[in-house]
Amino acid sequence: QVQLVEFGGGLVQPGGSLRLSCAASGSIFSSSTMGWYRQAPGSQRELVAAITSGSSPNYADSVKGRFTISRDNAKNTVSLQMNSLKPEDTAVYYCHAAYFGINYWGQGTQVTVSS
Repeated sequence: QVQLVEFGGGLVQPGGSLRLSCAASGSIFSSSTMGWYRQAPGSQRELVAAITSGSSPNYADSVKGRFTISRDNAKNTVSLQMNSLKPEDTAVYYCHAAYFGINYWGQGTQVTVSS
């Protein structure tokens, strides 16, 4: 059984920063590509950033230079540091694990960027 639990969402002003973390249970973490997706109201869920088991990151163009994804295999955690936040970053953010074609999702955490 794999569970992903997100932490760190909230309300922040434009230009501010937030750090999301995801704690994974189970034994698959170190072999999984981990990622963060987001879904705004009325929009499809989209990939924000992903990091392979070898710690190679990949980012959506909209967040390049502002967001940083990292992982700690010893602690089974993946984090997303979000800087220079914009109102259009407002969404529910989901932690994701891809393990040999099997997808796992967290419950989501709300990020709201507003003055």
